[in-house]
Amino acid sequence: MTLLSVGDKAPDITLPRDGGEIVNLADFAGKNVVVYFYPRDSTPGCTKEAIGFTENVADFDALNTVILGVSKDSIKKHDNFVAKQNLKIALLSDEDGDVCERYGIWVEKKMYGKTFMGIERATYLINADGNIAQVWRKVRVPGHVEDVLQAVRDL
Repeated sequence: MTLLSVGDKAPDITLPRDGGEIVNLADFAGKNVVVYFYPRDSTPGCTKEAIGFTENVADFDALNTVILGVSKDSIKKHDNFVAKQNLKIALLSDEDGDVCERYGIWVEKKMYGKTFMGIERATYLINADGNIAQVWRKVRVPGHVEDVLQAVRDL
Protein backbone atom coordinates (compact mmCIF):
# COMPACT_ATOMS: atom_id res chain seq x y z
CA MET A 1 0.00 0.00 0.00
CA THR A 2 1.39 3.36 -1.02
CA LEU A 3 0.69 6.30 1.24
CA LEU A 4 -0.45 9.38 -0.63
CA SER A 5 1.36 12.63 0.01
CA VAL A 6 0.88 16.32 -0.65
CA GLY A 7 1.57 17.02 -4.31
CA ASP A 8 0.53 13.55 -5.53
CA LYS A 9 -2.15 13.25 -8.21
CA ALA A 10 -5.35 12.19 -6.43
CA PRO A 11 -6.42 8.65 -7.38
CA ASP A 12 -9.61 8.53 -9.41
CA ILE A 13 -12.89 7.95 -7.63
CA THR A 14 -15.93 6.55 -9.43
CA LEU A 15 -18.58 5.47 -6.93
CA PRO A 16 -22.35 5.54 -6.42
CA ARG A 17 -23.62 8.16 -3.98
CA ASP A 18 -26.70 8.43 -1.79
CA GLY A 19 -29.64 8.42 -4.19
CA GLY A 20 -27.77 6.07 -6.56
CA GLU A 21 -26.15 8.57 -8.98
CA ILE A 22 -22.55 7.76 -10.01
CA VAL A 23 -19.95 10.34 -8.97
CA ASN A 24 -16.55 10.72 -10.66
CA LEU A 25 -13.79 12.81 -9.15
CA ALA A 26 -13.06 14.04 -12.70
CA ASP A 27 -16.53 15.68 -12.76
CA PHE A 28 -15.16 18.28 -10.34
CA ALA A 29 -12.18 19.43 -12.43
CA GLY A 30 -11.52 23.09 -11.66
CA LYS A 31 -12.99 22.76 -8.17
CA ASN A 32 -11.38 21.88 -4.86
CA VAL A 33 -12.64 18.60 -3.43
CA VAL A 34 -12.62 17.46 0.19
CA VAL A 35 -12.75 13.65 0.32
CA TYR A 36 -13.28 12.43 3.84
CA PHE A 37 -13.25 8.75 4.75
CA TYR A 38 -15.22 7.60 7.76
CA PRO A 39 -15.89 4.18 9.31
CA ARG A 40 -19.70 3.88 9.40
CA ASP A 41 -22.98 5.78 9.04
CA SER A 42 -24.96 6.68 12.16
CA THR A 43 -22.16 6.18 14.69
CA PRO A 44 -21.49 9.09 17.08
CA GLY A 45 -18.21 10.39 15.59
CA CYS A 46 -19.28 9.84 11.99
CA THR A 47 -22.59 11.62 12.62
CA LYS A 48 -20.82 14.62 14.22
CA GLU A 49 -18.39 14.82 11.29
CA ALA A 50 -21.13 14.62 8.62
CA ILE A 51 -23.24 17.24 10.43
CA GLY A 52 -20.14 19.46 10.78
CA PHE A 53 -19.48 19.37 7.04
CA THR A 54 -23.20 19.94 6.33
CA GLU A 55 -23.34 22.97 8.66
CA ASN A 56 -20.38 24.50 6.78
CA VAL A 57 -21.35 23.47 3.23
CA ALA A 58 -22.21 27.07 2.21
CA ASP A 59 -18.72 28.23 3.28
CA PHE A 60 -17.12 25.42 1.26
CA ASP A 61 -19.38 26.21 -1.74
CA ALA A 62 -18.29 29.86 -1.58
CA LEU A 63 -14.68 28.63 -1.85
CA ASN A 64 -15.43 26.50 -4.96
CA THR A 65 -15.14 23.32 -2.88
CA VAL A 66 -17.16 20.09 -2.97
CA ILE A 67 -17.46 17.71 0.01
CA LEU A 68 -17.51 13.92 -0.58
CA GLY A 69 -17.85 11.49 2.32
CA VAL A 70 -16.75 7.90 1.63
CA SER A 71 -17.41 4.72 3.60
CA LYS A 72 -18.07 1.07 2.82
CA ASP A 73 -21.75 1.43 3.78
CA SER A 74 -24.41 0.62 1.18
CA ILE A 75 -26.42 3.24 -0.73
CA LYS A 76 -29.47 2.22 1.35
CA LYS A 77 -27.59 2.97 4.60
CA HIS A 78 -26.36 6.27 3.15
CA ASP A 79 -29.91 7.23 2.09
CA ASN A 80 -31.19 6.52 5.61
CA PHE A 81 -28.30 8.47 7.20
CA VAL A 82 -28.83 11.48 4.89
CA ALA A 83 -32.59 11.51 5.57
CA LYS A 84 -32.26 11.06 9.34
CA GLN A 85 -29.57 13.76 9.76
CA ASN A 86 -30.75 16.07 6.91
CA LEU A 87 -27.25 15.98 5.38
CA LYS A 88 -26.37 18.30 2.48
CA ILE A 89 -23.20 16.51 1.35
CA ALA A 90 -22.65 13.56 -1.01
CA LEU A 91 -21.98 10.21 0.65
CA LEU A 92 -20.24 7.71 -1.61
CA SER A 93 -20.49 3.94 -1.22
CA ASP A 94 -17.19 2.04 -1.58
CA GLU A 95 -18.64 -1.37 -0.73
CA ASP A 96 -15.78 -3.33 -2.36
CA GLY A 97 -13.17 -1.11 -0.68
CA ASP A 98 -11.23 -0.32 -3.88
CA VAL A 99 -11.09 3.45 -3.27
CA CYS A 100 -10.27 2.94 0.42
CA GLU A 101 -7.33 0.74 -0.64
CA ARG A 102 -6.07 3.24 -3.23
CA TYR A 103 -6.20 6.08 -0.70
CA GLY A 104 -4.39 3.94 1.87
CA ILE A 105 -6.98 4.18 4.61
CA TRP A 106 -8.04 0.48 4.80
CA VAL A 107 -5.84 -0.39 7.77
CA GLU A 108 -5.41 -2.77 10.67
CA LYS A 109 -7.17 -1.43 13.77
CA LYS A 110 -7.39 -2.56 17.38
CA MET A 111 -10.34 -2.27 19.72
CA TYR A 112 -11.06 -4.08 22.97
CA GLY A 113 -8.01 -6.29 22.41
CA LYS A 114 -9.17 -7.44 18.97
CA THR A 115 -7.40 -6.71 15.71
CA PHE A 116 -9.44 -6.13 12.56
CA MET A 117 -9.35 -4.31 9.24
CA GLY A 118 -11.26 -1.05 8.99
CA ILE A 119 -11.38 2.47 7.63
CA GLU A 120 -9.01 4.95 9.23
CA ARG A 121 -10.78 8.29 9.58
CA ALA A 122 -8.86 10.46 7.11
CA THR A 123 -9.44 13.52 4.93
CA TYR A 124 -7.83 14.55 1.67
CA LEU A 125 -8.01 18.07 0.28
CA ILE A 126 -7.65 17.91 -3.50
CA ASN A 127 -6.99 21.19 -5.28
CA ALA A 128 -8.58 22.39 -8.52
CA ASP A 129 -5.71 20.80 -10.50
CA GLY A 130 -6.50 17.34 -9.08
CA ASN A 131 -3.48 17.17 -6.79
CA ILE A 132 -3.49 16.43 -3.08
CA ALA A 133 -3.04 19.73 -1.24
CA GLN A 134 -3.35 18.43 2.32
CA VAL A 135 -3.81 15.13 4.16
CA TRP A 136 -5.23 14.51 7.61
CA ARG A 137 -4.74 10.97 8.97
CA LYS A 138 -6.20 9.48 12.17
CA VAL A 139 -8.65 12.37 12.34
CA ARG A 140 -10.20 13.42 15.63
CA VAL A 141 -13.63 14.90 14.89
CA PRO A 142 -13.74 17.94 17.24
CA GLY A 143 -12.39 20.95 15.33
CA HIS A 144 -11.62 18.95 12.17
CA VAL A 145 -14.17 20.59 9.84
CA GLU A 146 -12.86 24.02 10.90
CA ASP A 147 -9.26 22.90 10.16
CA VAL A 148 -10.28 21.68 6.69
CA LEU A 149 -12.19 24.90 5.97
CA GLN A 150 -9.13 26.96 6.96
CA ALA A 151 -6.91 24.84 4.70
CA VAL A 152 -9.27 25.50 1.78
CA ARG A 153 -9.15 29.26 2.53
CA ASP A 154 -5.32 29.02 2.51
CA LEU A 155 -5.13 27.39 -0.94
